[in-house]
Amino acid sequence: MPKMKSKSSAKKRFKKTASGEFKRGQAYTSHILTKKTQKRKRNLRKKTLIDQSDKKSVSKMLPSA
Repeated sequence: MPKMKSKSSAKKRFKKTASGEFKRGQAYTSHILTKKTQKRKRNLRKKTLIDQSDKKSVSKMLPSA
């Protein structure tokens, strides 16, 4: 039987935590930053967990994680 392969795009975007959740980076950080406040930009730097509705699809993309 062939190897289970992970999606390369998902490997770059998600990391599994010790409790089994997946963490991800925030969106809206790449451009149009002048109108965003310093506080908003600072909070966007933090990682956050994926939603429970996406957990099944992300875990399928990362079978070995």
